[in-house]
Amino acid sequence: MNTDQLRSGLSRLGGQENGERQEAAPGANGQPGNHHGAPPIRQGRKVQSLNPATCELLAEFDAAEPTEVQAAVADARRAAPAWRRLGPGGRGRYLVKLKEALFKRRHDVAALITREAGKPRLESLLAEVLVALDGLSYLAGHGPSFLEPESVPHQNLAVRFKRGRLEYEPYGVIGIISPSNYPFSIPMNQVGAALIAGNTVVLKPSEFTPQSGLAINTIAEEAGLPDGVLNVVVGDAVTGAALVGSPIDKLVFTGSVATGKRIQGEAAARLLPTVLELGGKDPVIVCADADLDLASSGVVWGAFTNTGQACLSAERVYVVGKVAERFTELCVQKTRKLRVGAGDDPDTEIGPLIRERQLKIVEDHVAEAASTGASILTGGRRANPAGLAGFFYEPTVLSGVHHGMRIMREETFGPVLPIMTVSNEAEAVRLANDSHFGLSASIWTRDLQRGERLARSLESGSVMVNDCLSSFGIAEAPHGGFKLSGLGRTHSWVGLMEMARVKYIDVDLVPKLPKLWWYGYDTRAGRLMESFVAFLFAPGFWSRLRGGLGVAARAPGRIRGMRRLGE
Repeated sequence: MNTDQLRSGLSRLGGQENGERQEAAPGANGQPGNHHGAPPIRQGRKVQSLNPATCELLAEFDAAEPTEVQAAVADARRAAPAWRRLGPGGRGRYLVKLKEALFKRRHDVAALITREAGKPRLESLLAEVLVALDGLSYLAGHGPSFLEPESVPHQNLAVRFKRGRLEYEPYGVIGIISPSNYPFSIPMNQVGAALIAGNTVVLKPSEFTPQSGLAINTIAEEAGLPDGVLNVVVGDAVTGAALVGSPIDKLVFTGSVATGKRIQGEAAARLLPTVLELGGKDPVIVCADADLDLASSGVVWGAFTNTGQACLSAERVYVVGKVAERFTELCVQKTRKLRVGAGDDPDTEIGPLIRERQLKIVEDHVAEAASTGASILTGGRRANPAGLAGFFYEPTVLSGVHHGMRIMREETFGPVLPIMTVSNEAEAVRLANDSHFGLSASIWTRDLQRGERLARSLESGSVMVNDCLSSFGIAEAPHGGFKLSGLGRTHSWVGLMEMARVKYIDVDLVPKLPKLWWYGYDTRAGRLMESFVAFLFAPGFWSRLRGGLGVAARAPGRIRGMRRLGE
């Protein structure tokens, strides 16, 4: 990757505020990271970076060809041995440099994300930059200790004279395919975990947010990361398919269920390990004793932050009938006050959707709900703030919904809050679990014990009590779900362990002593083993004692006989 061009792309963000077009940077056109020299200009598949608030073209890149993906994987493979030899401590020091380089660039990165993904600047800073900084800090500070070899004590007397140890080794080359909704924090945290575990990485960012992915490459270069350790390939579905089919050692994918299933099918053919985060339809339960002002504020934020384009968004609400009317009123009041606009306006709270296709999905879900009995209490149509040409939709609250509607069963991924009244908490739990998804959930109650009890009954990878969605920003909290929400975890020590292979090493402390279970099978050996099993597991003291006496009487003869066999 041409470092100077990528770095200038990040520093020129101020000029693009006024609609300046950034031409495709030589060396950034889908080439592997740290690839030296400008590639030739080609005609073919293109990837466009658009401002979704204005539909202005920010940059255009050549989509990486399969041969270029293969080259990136080869670069990563060559860099892997030296990177592994650094050890967790040495790699942790590079993560500290990554964190420091990102902090210096935090405003540039936030501005780039706002321009390319459309989200409010405050959300770009908090949900993208801050989350990435915290993740890198956590991995650099705790990763080396998590990756230290672990002693394995043995309970069985037969192996007490052995020393067991677990060691955590890198897979080799990790492929990462990242989404557009959190185009910086999701891949940066995954890259950080892969790197501290000793892997090298090939990252393919979303075709909708290529510059945000390239920014990770720029930060890595400014931090002095060795060549080939991180490689970024910009491209489309063809590029992603080439990465899945390349000789990587593990794949981390964040995206749709349909694409995840296709990837898993191909991975299964060669037993390629995967981590898949495939979205959710996250339920909210509002109990009768909830603080309604607090709950409504939290749920409105959980439904509309990032314009509802979060896998952890509050996508369906079940509120106990006793408080349903007041809770719904508060949600409508607070939703109507939200300001829709371009993300670079500091007063904007709701930005655009990423593309027209996603806007159409939101429209279809709302229209189908309204045609089958739902009431649109506010919103329900496209927005046109200040004449902007982007993909805006008014934040919308629905009531009168039910599980026969797509809005309650399919991932909407947009600024819509459907509220369903239930008779009690038991019904709410039943409906919350009535889903093909199981990523996250939230419960609102003043009774924390009730909240924890209900949380344990929900089929979700994470449950928050009196908050929602923000568990994604907790570095210590594993992220992932059940059912069609995916496989494996990211974040926390659990996510870090996804990036390491576990090896068990056993050292015999009495190497000159033959083992009783080796060859030399005969009647006497069988009696010895019968005595040994009784000594270990027979019920009652006297039965175990008789077994132990049998072992003591027969073991010396067995050992002498085995030694004679070896002579």
